[in-house]
Amino acid sequence: MAKPITIPNTFANATTAIPLSQLDNNYSTITSAINDANTYSNYAADSGAANAYAVTLSGVTTTYNAGLRIQFKAANNNSGASTLNVNSQGTKNIFFNNAALSANVIQANAVVDVIYDGTQFQMLSVNGTTPTSYGTVTNVSVTSANGFTGSVATSNTTPNITITTSITGVLKGNGTAISAATAGTDYLAPPSGTALLKANSGGALANATAGTDYVAPNVATTFTAAQTFTGSTSNIAISMTNATEPATVSATAATGNITYDLANQSVLYYTSNASANWNVLFRYSSGTTLNTAIAANTAITAAFLVQQGATAYYNANVYIDGTQVTPKWQGGTAPTSGNANAVDAYTYTIVKTAANAYTVFASQTQFK
Repeated sequence: MAKPITIPNTFANATTAIPLSQLDNNYSTITSAINDANTYSNYAADSGAANAYAVTLSGVTTTYNAGLRIQFKAANNNSGASTLNVNSQGTKNIFFNNAALSANVIQANAVVDVIYDGTQFQMLSVNGTTPTSYGTVTNVSVTSANGFTGSVATSNTTPNITITTSITGVLKGNGTAISAATAGTDYLAPPSGTALLKANSGGALANATAGTDYVAPNVATTFTAAQTFTGSTSNIAISMTNATEPATVSATAATGNITYDLANQSVLYYTSNASANWNVLFRYSSGTTLNTAIAANTAITAAFLVQQGATAYYNANVYIDGTQVTPKWQGGTAPTSGNANAVDAYTYTIVKTAANAYTVFASQTQFK
């Protein structure tokens, strides 16, 4: 639709009757203008010269206010800095990226889209040669700093910058500069060899030792913490052959209170003749109670072998962590004597049923 848009009739000063159909025509004219894309375009053909473009638009307001947008079809290529004059209001510079135009940015017969920023027109797109520079390089140099050095070839024409560093090895940065990292402080340095590695508290790596730092086949390993083998409903947890238990053999006579540390042995064997009835005092170790060492619903078994002479004696009482317990004896009766000139073997299966609560199953067997 051509600009300006005119309404055929007005009604305020009408002196004759105007049919309602005319009102419909007026609304139709307005609607068509609103829906016509040309209504929103300030487009005209250039009537100026190269570098001095000019356009004339009729029926619209083109006052130089920031935001005024103009599209024009250029008649000539530009050869450098250029201007635009709209409706003979005066020339304004045409910039691209806030700088004067270089040659051939505007091409003949191309549509140029500009917007006024309050001082000059800014091109919104380039339809010719993209500007290659906005100034002149006179000299380029590199300052050595922060771990870097550099060199520049053809520093006053087309600079070619090479950045280098003399720092070798592992590098570290502090947000500003780089420097050589220190093994053991900034990173763990691997030792020589092909073994498994371990780290120490000093921040260094060392070769790990089989049997000490990790479990390895065919290497003896000592466990100082509890190991749990659960198995499954279809697999046995552990299968062993040639297994042993620690035993303590001592040329001591059974008498009085005998402390039995379950952490040290499973079998305690006194080889000297008993000299009096005795009490067995079970605990885990001198610093740990049995209650602390084992969980409820677990059991531990111990044996006490006692050499008897012509006068035999027996185990009178049993204590766990200092508290007396009454065992359930094999056969239903606690022993009241020993077996002369024999070895009496006492076995105790201690079942922890709750915290500080135990059931002890005991037996006495004669060997000679």
